[in-house]
Amino acid sequence: MDAQWMWWIAAAVLIGAELMTGTFYLLAIGVALAIGGVAAMVQMSIEAQFLIAAVAGIVLVFVAHRWRHKHGRPPPPVPHDVGQTVHVATWNADGTARVDYRGTQWTAELAHADSPRHQTMVIVGMRGPNLIVDAPKH
Repeated sequence: MDAQWMWWIAAAVLIGAELMTGTFYLLAIGVALAIGGVAAMVQMSIEAQFLIAAVAGIVLVFVAHRWRHKHGRPPPPVPHDVGQTVHVATWNADGTARVDYRGTQWTAELAHADSPRHQTMVIVGMRGPNLIVDAPKH
């Protein structure tokens, strides 16, 4: 088997594996291996093929790393519950309460220990299955 086919097969395997990870690093190495395949196709020496693939791999991994940190993961979406109001019948001593919301019982926690405890509270976030509530702003 020609050396170029070894490069192409290795590149295809890594690019295929990249489809399962989504990190772009395997894609960068896969493209570098494809570049090594091009070097083999134009009849460069095996040493030149490895050198070109290695340099391309280093450069492409660096580019992928920079792109990933620049574009990062998007911020998590704001839950649609934030800003909604709930009615609190009674507060527990620890700053929690059971509230009816969306047709079921939820545990509500105060956003801050010193938050005033009103009967109508605003949802400001969620922590696991608990609603985080604060006094409404007037």
